[in-house]
Amino acid sequence: MTSQPTLDDLGRLLHDVTFCVVDLETTGGSAANGHKITEIGAVKVRGGEVLGEFQTLVNPDESIPAFITVLTGITDAMLVEAPRIAEALPSFLEFARGTVLVAHNAPFDTGFLKHAARGLDITWPRFEVLDTAVLARRAMLREEAPNVKLATLARVFHATTTPNHRALADARATVDVLHGLFERLGSLGVHSLEEVSTFTAKVTPEQRRKRHLADHVPQAPGVYLFRDRNDAVLYVGTSRRLRTRVRSYFTESESRSRIGEMVRLAERVDTITCATALEAQVRELRLIHAHRPPYNRRSKFPERATWVKLTREPWPRLSLVREVLDDDADYVGPFGSRSAADDAVAALHDVFRIRQCSGRLPRQPRRTPCALAELDQCLSPCDGSVEPEVYDAEVLEVRRAMTADPLVLVEAITRRMQDLSRHERFEDAARWRDRMAALLRGVARTQRLRELTAEDELVAAAPHEDGWEIHVVRHGRLAAAGVMPRGTRPAGWVETLVATAESVTPAHGPAPAATPEETELVRRWLQTPGLRMVRGRWVSALEGATRHLALVPDREKRTRLGA
Repeated sequence: MTSQPTLDDLGRLLHDVTFCVVDLETTGGSAANGHKITEIGAVKVRGGEVLGEFQTLVNPDESIPAFITVLTGITDAMLVEAPRIAEALPSFLEFARGTVLVAHNAPFDTGFLKHAARGLDITWPRFEVLDTAVLARRAMLREEAPNVKLATLARVFHATTTPNHRALADARATVDVLHGLFERLGSLGVHSLEEVSTFTAKVTPEQRRKRHLADHVPQAPGVYLFRDRNDAVLYVGTSRRLRTRVRSYFTESESRSRIGEMVRLAERVDTITCATALEAQVRELRLIHAHRPPYNRRSKFPERATWVKLTREPWPRLSLVREVLDDDADYVGPFGSRSAADDAVAALHDVFRIRQCSGRLPRQPRRTPCALAELDQCLSPCDGSVEPEVYDAEVLEVRRAMTADPLVLVEAITRRMQDLSRHERFEDAARWRDRMAALLRGVARTQRLRELTAEDELVAAAPHEDGWEIHVVRHGRLAAAGVMPRGTRPAGWVETLVATAESVTPAHGPAPAATPEETELVRRWLQTPGLRMVRGRWVSALEGATRHLALVPDREKRTRLGA
């Protein structure tokens, strides 16, 4: 049993949309090759009714080729008194404002119009565009129309105007073709502009046949899971409008070959509705981690992230580890790759002279010093040549750079980069910059995580279309989510939500009681405009490593934090 689609599902019904059907005549086939517009014709329609027409010749300031005159009947003499494009184009754009543009072979017409707009330094409006030629290819059978030329389709749909290579006449004929195609699409269950847009996409018959998999999907925010015939999860995604998103996999052109392959394997779609968009995003992360779907590329292996650890031992050192332990050590991260963590460690070793050897040293070691000691890049505790107090002072500077403010490191590396640049050693300077950037991103991420992992419980509310969306956060993990309707007494409602929230055991050190990516999602939500703290106190730190990120080039800052 299938459910009746709601108006929300359908989107903008075609009879409620205002269309501007446009056609051009030109001096040739390509604006990029210097050809110009000679005539603009347009018809504005809604619900089958003509609302207005627009027609103007355009003086191209050049002679029209003879074969164009033969084709269109437009001569040089006809254009002498015609307006230039600088006058004609703004008039057309005003006529078409707020409409959906329609054209037959739309890239030709819109290409000329956009080219003219660029030449006049006019910002091109963000028109939605329908192409009746593309629509006809999807909706018409070959035996009905041997081709999709405008003249052919005008005959098929008994257009009241015969196309004659004049702009307004061709636009009028295109209006009749458009209405004929809409009637054809209506019999196929296509009634909205959104459905027309997806219908024109290149979709294989196999994909279309699986459209029924979305029939039971609710139109609500949540998570969807594609499963194969053995119930294995193939792919997990999230959407504010589940039914619309799931349908798109069967009605839109999917350029990602792996996702197209996934759709062919899918036999079922399960959904989990969520109270808020944040809950949906968090559930998506958790489900990806739990099922490791083969067609999801991100967030599948959070345990592979790397932390930089400053050990707690008589002679502390830096180490790369996979998890944070309850050992009172200092940690930075997590880094999304081993190479990023290596760069961060290299930055610290570049500035601070703590030992780089592995293994635990006793308080009174008796080893032979390594080459780093001879180069004065290590205080050399291995041979007992440094007092513990001196080494501890160096470790204190490392700890400050990792957990508080890496100013000393930033200043040292910046001086080094400037010196290298003066000597035109730009590649070496870039290498030092990359190491500093890796450390700054790692320290900044750790400090962001600590803002939430240290909090036993936060309850916050943000404006929602139906009232207030409220989340309970414990040690960086989303513990409960809900939407409190308008007019509800907050105290009792919040008490109930908190009482039913998940119990959360804190993790060690800066590690959240969730994946770092989940905690980052929660933190971004806490920055929602208009958010109010209901319980607890959360403050986004402005000091620390974040203030130094301006030193990282834009290309670096666009990299995912921790990657």
